[in-house]
Amino acid sequence: MSRRSASSSGKLEAPRRHLGLLLTAVALAACSSQPALRQDRPAALQRDQLQDFVLVGRFALRHATQNYAGRIEWQHAAGRDTLLLASPFGQGIAEITGDAKGARLRSSDGSEQVAASSDELLLTVLGYPVSLGRLLAWLRGSDGGNGRFEHDTLGRPLRLQHEDWRIAYEYDDDAPQALPGRLFVEREGGFVLRLRIDEWRLPGAADAPQ
Repeated sequence: MSRRSASSSGKLEAPRRHLGLLLTAVALAACSSQPALRQDRPAALQRDQLQDFVLVGRFALRHATQNYAGRIEWQHAAGRDTLLLASPFGQGIAEITGDAKGARLRSSDGSEQVAASSDELLLTVLGYPVSLGRLLAWLRGSDGGNGRFEHDTLGRPLRLQHEDWRIAYEYDDDAPQALPGRLFVEREGGFVLRLRIDEWRLPGAADAPQ
């Protein structure tokens, strides 16, 4: 091999050695970081153990002659509910907070209305016949003991007939304890609620590694 050929070969091999070392370092860093990410990641919420949670999604509601659609963030924690309702484009519409002491609705125009409970607020102020308590039970796959459930092959709630309410469930994965990704609620008389759940998480887990 000529001196020129040996020199050219050396110039080519040096970048290759550097590239090989760089790829090895990246691979080692990725392997060493994966367990830490898995350790920091919050455990998936389980349907049968659902207590405190944050639900983020979209809704479409039809009641009587009125139609509504928008975004919802519902935090249920420590006996307190906070619902943030926004337009489909993200502009705030209302905030509903409720606990054992009562409930309050704050509208985007600054007005406020109060009631003894969130359920009373939804019924008397907004005219919605569905209660948060019932909606919470349905999301958990419960009916209070007086409904008729149909389950899928994994044992998950698929359909529920609860008094004059009809509830249907859809899921985004095949986990037996998966929480619903979609909830369809209908009542005789014209009340229809479509809820698309984009995210379930624990309160305070918004900044947790994904």
